[in-house]
Amino acid sequence: MADQPIQIVFLLFPGITQLDFTAPAQALCRMPGARIAGAAASLAPIATDSGFSIVPTHDFASCPAADILCVPGGHGIADALADPATIAFAARQGEGAQWVTSVCTGAFLIGRAGLLRGRRATTHWAYTHLLPLVGAVHQPARIVEDDHVVTCGGVTSGLDFTLTLIARLKGDMVAQTIQLAIEYDPAPPFTGGHPDRVPAAMTAALKARVYDAAAGRMEAALQAAD
Repeated sequence: MADQPIQIVFLLFPGITQLDFTAPAQALCRMPGARIAGAAASLAPIATDSGFSIVPTHDFASCPAADILCVPGGHGIADALADPATIAFAARQGEGAQWVTSVCTGAFLIGRAGLLRGRRATTHWAYTHLLPLVGAVHQPARIVEDDHVVTCGGVTSGLDFTLTLIARLKGDMVAQTIQLAIEYDPAPPFTGGHPDRVPAAMTAALKARVYDAAAGRMEAALQAAD
């Protein structure tokens, strides 16, 4: 019997971190039955944080109902939080989805849509202290599952979460076969990648250069939304 179709909807917005979207999409599109949709406010190209744009497959009005909703992150999240149409789309799709998921700061969009209240969740390490602003309880982990809601840490963790979800849906063998197909065999040149594994001075310098201001913008956006 053919695999039942599984509609996967990615919520897209200007300023998205492209790997938050493209890494999960690359794995999920290989799952039997998968149908991928990238939905945005319009069909205009979406500028990513990498200097190129991506083209949505649907606008919010034409997007099919999600079996799996996935919301990537990016510095554009702060602006997306101020867009009622984006929040309404996330809430509407999340209410009917079998799985509600986020990568990195995408957690704040599903949180603003009311999908994280009272749930354990995670996000990029530089923003975890803001999770209570959307009613979530931070759980220190790369992937956090709370019933049908799955959140994960920053950027590269999206691929780990995706393989975990595929295993839940289709079994370990399917997930491992997809991992093999995309040759996801991590062997990074350094042991860092999280504040727990790098010198404190490195984390402090990065926060001062990038994330203190970014977290401030996120906090202001969340408070303004309230």
